[in-house]
Amino acid sequence: MHHHGLNIVAIGGGTGLSTLLRGLKTFVGSEGAWSIGHLAAIVTVTDEGGSSGVLRKEFGMLPPGDIRNCIVALADQEQLLSQLFNYRFDQDSALKGHSLGNLLLTAMTSITGGFDNAILAASEVLAIRGEIIPSTLDDIRLRATLADGTELVGEVSISGSIIGEKPQNKGRHARIVHLGLEPTDPTPPDRALRAIAGADMIVIGPGSLYTSVLPNLAIKQIAHALRNTKALRVYICNVMTQPGETDSYTAEEHLSAIIEHAGLVVDVMIINGRRPSDTILQSYAAENQEPVQFDITAVRDLGVTPFFGDIIAEGNLVRHDSAALADTIFRLYDRYGRTLERMRRSEG
Repeated sequence: MHHHGLNIVAIGGGTGLSTLLRGLKTFVGSEGAWSIGHLAAIVTVTDEGGSSGVLRKEFGMLPPGDIRNCIVALADQEQLLSQLFNYRFDQDSALKGHSLGNLLLTAMTSITGGFDNAILAASEVLAIRGEIIPSTLDDIRLRATLADGTELVGEVSISGSIIGEKPQNKGRHARIVHLGLEPTDPTPPDRALRAIAGADMIVIGPGSLYTSVLPNLAIKQIAHALRNTKALRVYICNVMTQPGETDSYTAEEHLSAIIEHAGLVVDVMIINGRRPSDTILQSYAAENQEPVQFDITAVRDLGVTPFFGDIIAEGNLVRHDSAALADTIFRLYDRYGRTLERMRRSEG
């Protein structure tokens, strides 16, 4: 089945989004059976840790880290410039912990007069195969409400409050029941809304539920656009639970959290169909992490179709595999996107 250049929008942050983009970029403008006409990434800007946090505090700018990862993912990996963007300075230097890409984006923000302009300029320099869009240009922070009524403010306190604790203590705080933003109604860039409106398929995730995925979906105008788009909407569920964020969460609980925050913005959920090896599961168990379990009936009851794929690569960690993810996404579109296209034509 031949695609005539699908318009795909990927939404998320962290390593999950850049992993997905790395797999999809090889199909941008390709002549094969599967082809992407336009690829856009809508990226969360709530990071407060590490180099991004320091630059955010010192320069009053939005965090560049996730944006930088996406720029590098969409650049030609053979280019020296993409290696430079990811170059991280030695811990013993005055620039310890900073990556050159983060510093360049900081300088470009000053030179071009804005963060969005800096992204466009950096994207042009690296001749990336796609468009990178921050989910908002407002200075926003996360606020998580826990089941016991406690509130955690800021991305680090939500995802990083467990760093350095003993494994048996990880994730010991109460469950997150709601994620809010400060300010409560940030404005997304017009090009983010245009990308969603013009998409054939929207891919949400993979990534940390409360610090990579939901910060985008909690923006009201983005959630509204996702509820009203005619695109096929896909959510890639995480493979493993994440201490402090999704302890013991099932696939359907990931999905429920998305629906509670943004409404029904998912048509199909990709679930990993291959169990990681026992050896690697034992190392995860020591960190209080386990494979995300699923109940197919419960997923369907939420109005979402489950779709299985062999989407992981194993090394020291279980990670999504870029090429396998892209392959699964196109197979999914062949199965469900064509039906959507026919329905649209009949409506028209």
